[in-house]
Amino acid sequence: MRLGITGHRGLSAEVAVRVRVLLREAVTGYDPAHLVGVSCLADGPDAWFAEAVLARGGRLEAVVPAAEYRDGLPAAHHPLYDRLLGQAVCVHGTGLTASDPQAHMASGELLVGLVDELLAVWDGRPARGVGGTADVAACARHQGVPVRVLWPEGARR
Repeated sequence: MRLGITGHRGLSAEVAVRVRVLLREAVTGYDPAHLVGVSCLADGPDAWFAEAVLARGGRLEAVVPAAEYRDGLPAAHHPLYDRLLGQAVCVHGTGLTASDPQAHMASGELLVGLVDELLAVWDGRPARGVGGTADVAACARHQGVPVRVLWPEGARR
């Protein structure tokens, strides 16, 4: 099973704890020998999902939106990003340089094309910009890829 992830960044500490539990539970039902997680490895749900897949014994594939992507992530996240990227069995790139909304949408489309199911840590609201969680979920649905929304009851962004 090839699972992808999209999700909101910048969640509160309380919501983050609850989302991490949801992600661990989501991957638990899959046979580790056949579990492949596909993630852009951004801070927040992308990285937490990657950690959950690896902890389950699955394999990780990374999607890099742009050559400048890492530079746009919080500096505090760089060590985890680098570690996860190093553990990826395959790295997919868009070929773009600037880490902008178009690159993020392109990476979302690429990710959707690689997976059997998309997990979306999503509050159900419209995207705040091109390439946001809602856009990636809509892309998956348009492509016929099932979307499983993981959002803690009563949580707010």
